[in-house]
Amino acid sequence: SFTEWELMEWNDQQAVFNFLYDSVTLTVVFGPPIDGEFFAARPSRSIVSLDFESFLDEEQAPPSSCLVQKLIFQFIESRGSWQKNCPKLCCLPQALFDISLVVNRCKILGEELEFLQRWGAKFHLLEANIKDTEVKLLFSSSAALAKFELTLALSHDYPSAVLPFRVQTHIGNIGEKEVAAVLSRVPAGHHYLQRIVTSVHQNLLQAPR
Repeated sequence: SFTEWELMEWNDQQAVFNFLYDSVTLTVVFGPPIDGEFFAARPSRSIVSLDFESFLDEEQAPPSSCLVQKLIFQFIESRGSWQKNCPKLCCLPQALFDISLVVNRCKILGEELEFLQRWGAKFHLLEANIKDTEVKLLFSSSAALAKFELTLALSHDYPSAVLPFRVQTHIGNIGEKEVAAVLSRVPAGHHYLQRIVTSVHQNLLQAPR
């Protein structure tokens, strides 16, 4: 179930839905009834507009929350005109499902980032920094005589698409070739980011290379 929305208001003029702990609001403005069409046993209505608004305080919110918000609105903008894709009431459940699916995936990503920032030391992860829609992971291992930074570029497709990455080597000989070989064996999917970190730790940071 990906019902990530909460109905805040519904009347003849509009409906208001909240997502992600009330940080994203969707306002659907209704037009006149459509002759001969019904939705939920009531006359269907045309939809005049669907407007999204962010209520996240980016100055106070943690970087992971800001990233999640950016990816959600990246998805919203990628769909073009929501009113064109959702011109009447019977289309609204699909639109809510599509938004909920992305919100759910991005929310899990936020939880993954918080986990890595809290428990990263278990994986020889010194830092997990977020800048715009990139995550910079700084690994350091005395056992492997290595220190390097792995930067991953995230998008609203996460976690269904392979993540573009780059590597900056600080100490040792673990570079882009070695990291690419490891990442190629990590399939996209649930907890993709955590599995990437776990795989890098297990395959590159346990012993001298």
